[in-house]
Amino acid sequence: MATTENLIQKKRFRPADKAGFGGVALGNGFQHNADLECLQAVEAAWNAGIRLFDTSPWYGLGISERRMGLFLKDQPRDSFTLSTKVGRLMLPHEDFKMEQSLWKGKLNFVYKYDYSAAGVRRSIEESLQRLGLSSIDVVYIHDLSPDNGDMKDSYAYYFEQAVNGAMPELTRMREEGIIKGWGLGVNTVEPILQTLEVADPDIFLSACQYSLIKHDEDLNQVFPKVAERGISIVVGAPLCAGFLSGKDRYLYDGTFPAGVKEKLNALQQVARNHAVELRTAALQFAAAPDEVSGVIPGAHTVEQAVQNAHAFMTKLPTDFWKELKHEKLIAAHAPVPNK
Repeated sequence: MATTENLIQKKRFRPADKAGFGGVALGNGFQHNADLECLQAVEAAWNAGIRLFDTSPWYGLGISERRMGLFLKDQPRDSFTLSTKVGRLMLPHEDFKMEQSLWKGKLNFVYKYDYSAAGVRRSIEESLQRLGLSSIDVVYIHDLSPDNGDMKDSYAYYFEQAVNGAMPELTRMREEGIIKGWGLGVNTVEPILQTLEVADPDIFLSACQYSLIKHDEDLNQVFPKVAERGISIVVGAPLCAGFLSGKDRYLYDGTFPAGVKEKLNALQQVARNHAVELRTAALQFAAAPDEVSGVIPGAHTVEQAVQNAHAFMTKLPTDFWKELKHEKLIAAHAPVPNK
């Protein structure tokens, strides 16, 4: 284990641009989306200047990686940053059925968890095959979290497997130059804080934890810790799976926690007061902290991809952010855009 001083001094990989593209919708998240529509969405994001792309074997059990790679394989490899994930291996299974699955359409793979060193190597090799690419920049250990219902009571077992397998193996792969950085891709803060105690990560994908709706835990617990080590955060689900852009859903489990609809109404009222589009505000809020190195809203249509990309470039009035803080809709010490 490196000393604390060395960990602080280490220069860690950060994406060049904060504006990104997430791959959940490309994996038929929430609904079945056509191949061509998804390909056109990635192309539209690219044409709008997006150069940070995130996917996972889990998204559609391979579908998202195949669709994303179909476009990215033809672009110069050094012109974009790509992240994918490890922790689940895909196994062929004709017409696999999942009850209450986020993934819609036909699935031809089943999955098994594997956070071992060998499992990580195999997962990355298989992802490269699906993507049709020669390399991956960032690898996230996926869904290694107490909220993962698949794991039931086995979270501690899988975390220990990752501590002894995936984490040191990804560190070796970084040192070998195979990847540029690694971390966790999770929906809660606890695994991030645990990993900081036992390993040498570079970057975390923190999903569902930093948005206009909810941001206190990342802001107060995670950001100070990662800043000490020069580690950055990529914000996943900045629109709360569409909740902040007009979809009648909140995140991924089909429920609306107490108070979220009321908070949305209040946010919308302040946005109307200043003629601000809430999607734009949500993405800029997620990108504002210095600790954040990327924000990855999803899209499966050209319109969504273009709207998301343009949202990062739109100037919003200072008084809008002041009113959000005055109304206590965002934390008083939360960073806001200063451009």
